[in-house]
Amino acid sequence: MSSLKVVQLLPELNTGGVERGATDLSTELVKRGHSSYLISNGGIFEEEVTRNGGIHIKLPIHKKSISTLFLANKLFEIYQQINPDIIHVRSRLPALVNLLAYKKFKDKKPKLISTFHGLYSKPFYSQVMSKVDHTIAISNTVKEYIKSNYALTDAQINLIPRGCDQEKFNNEPIDDIYKYNFFKNYPNTRNKTLLALPGRITRWKGAEAFINLIEELDNSYHGLIVGPVAKNKKKYLADLKELVDRKNISNKITFTGGITDIQNVYKISDIVFNLSIKPEPFGRTTIEAISCGTKVIGWDHGGTKEILENLFPDGLVELFNKNLLIKTTINVAKNKNLPKKNIYTSDQMINKTINLYESVIQEF
Repeated sequence: MSSLKVVQLLPELNTGGVERGATDLSTELVKRGHSSYLISNGGIFEEEVTRNGGIHIKLPIHKKSISTLFLANKLFEIYQQINPDIIHVRSRLPALVNLLAYKKFKDKKPKLISTFHGLYSKPFYSQVMSKVDHTIAISNTVKEYIKSNYALTDAQINLIPRGCDQEKFNNEPIDDIYKYNFFKNYPNTRNKTLLALPGRITRWKGAEAFINLIEELDNSYHGLIVGPVAKNKKKYLADLKELVDRKNISNKITFTGGITDIQNVYKISDIVFNLSIKPEPFGRTTIEAISCGTKVIGWDHGGTKEILENLFPDGLVELFNKNLLIKTTINVAKNKNLPKKNIYTSDQMINKTINLYESVIQEF
């Protein structure tokens, strides 16, 4: 296989699973002798991309504004300079700009690939992700959704599950100093069975169900609600804290806020939960926790169901069945069964993506 020129389009290169994945993919492409270009508004991963041999081109394709579409001419100019073999769109607004630019190709066109990172709705804004040669579904849940809602065939959809970095999310023992500082900072957690609900503070992540669960468990359990809160979600966070106070369980639940070394929270926890009301497209926190060797309990829908069916079926609970959630929590806490070894790694995700790039070029 000759060297490929691959362009990835995404809004920004700041923190997030999509951004991390695009950065890691760029690094591996260069290692394999390909040329990697990322077009975005830039961000904290930009320096890492360039340090590892990738080329970042700054273009403000992140602004949710009609004016962003006028960047199509500039984008096409960039394409003419690069002459890419593959264009990989990872987000809807950049995909719209790309579609306008892509139509300007007269002769041989690059192969166009998209990744459905979510269960996108059907309006034109989302349909643009299906106007490609091939699309990547990050789970079977997403693949079935694409087939049901968009005019794509099985042959056009490639299932490539997302993965986590096993260097960061590993089952090595937690540091004693971290343990000491954790229990010092959160004294109510000491000598408790720790139950954690990670994820940004937002209504659909299932915090109310988690609080209701903690209320029903005895005092040997303690709940951790772990995650950052955006400015527009501060009122919701206040509502959650008020609910905890109203139930008189403030000594049984700790709100930690965002934590950068989330892998240590997974390791110090006895069980991690995913109780999202809407089906997760993949379930990143589920796989990160399992990669750290921690038990996970989650509702049996979406990507979390897929992961738990494969790696920890003990943790599956019928959707919104409160009594079964309580029973399962007690059983899993007492049981010594642990999840199987994680198969959802960033390495497998990157390898399958590059294999797809190489295979679609053969279609010319």
